Amino acid sequence: MKITFPHMGNLYIALKAVFEELGAEVIIPPKSNKETLELGTKYSPEGICIPFKLTLGNYIQSIEQGADTLFMWSGCDVCRIGYYQALHKDILKRLNYSIQLICVEPFKTIGEIYVFLQKLKTISADTSYLRLAAVFKKGVELIHKVDALDDLACRIRARAEEPHKVDEIYAAYEQNIMQSKGYQETNQVLERYRKKLSQIPCDSCKEIVKVGITGEIYTVVEPFINQDLIRRLGQMGVEVDCSVTASQFIREQIDFLPFISSEKGEVHRAAEPYLDREIGGHARHTIGNTVRFGEKNFDGVIHLMPFTCMPEIVAQSILPTIEREWELPVLKLVLDEMTGEAGILTRVEAFIDLLKRRRSE
Repeated sequence: MKITFPHMGNLYIALKAVFEELGAEVIIPPKSNKETLELGTKYSPEGICIPFKLTLGNYIQSIEQGADTLFMWSGCDVCRIGYYQALHKDILKRLNYSIQLICVEPFKTIGEIYVFLQKLKTISADTSYLRLAAVFKKGVELIHKVDALDDLACRIRARAEEPHKVDEIYAAYEQNIMQSKGYQETNQVLERYRKKLSQIPCDSCKEIVKVGITGEIYTVVEPFINQDLIRRLGQMGVEVDCSVTASQFIREQIDFLPFISSEKGEVHRAAEPYLDREIGGHARHTIGNTVRFGEKNFDGVIHLMPFTCMPEIVAQSILPTIEREWELPVLKLVLDEMTGEAGILTRVEAFIDLLKRRRSE
């Protein structure tokens, strides 16, 4: 079995280690790029969101490299991601690709975690359920450690005396991650580069602009689609707080377990005056987290969403009210295959200049 999965930020690091622990050969698609998007757009339905197009492009590139099994997640209530697996499978079949698709639904009960472990067993039939549960736990730990390292890089990049040092260390970290195999080696790489980032000299007196990022999870965590926004903001001296991450999403999926906690209740509390129910995707989180950024006195918020994403369109219509009531500037960016780097960066730079002027007044 040669298994692959679509890119979504750095989630590939934990998935790679988990499947290697199960003895599978892992085919990691090239990082999402222009060719990925062109491939996905060519074969996707007109009007579908850009995450669908990029994940399809990831699949095609991996299959061309020899992958025969595709791993995909589903769910998010009425978000169109629930249809991804069926549409992807149909498109790939019409392209004469013979593949096996393993699709994981969100967890809401112990029974659904057991169903997930059964699907993992198709990857490694001889592995016991106890071993599968242990590997699953290791994967969750890695997801949290990867996001913690990314958060550390964001904080240090904004304050570093030489911000380019962060990018140099991070590039070396990504190279070493690709060369590591399994949980132990991956964990060692994460710890080694966490220490290296922590040793970068920082300017403790530097005035920092704090910006929260909200929106649909794929557009927030995938650097190709958002023009590497988080790194670019750090280079501008901006500390970024991403409200939706893979680790946060996983915690919310399994917070019914007695030893797992999440901030879902707080997010829903903050969103309730404006949106008191789930409408799909991350719309409720967009509203709740924007309010929470206002409560924490952030300088501003950037809202990211794919073109045609209905849940985020609803959220976008509510944000002006929050912006007015909390006196919190919000920049709204809609992303698709026609989005240009120059246009996005011009708007972001103007927004940051606005926040700096507001802070100095």
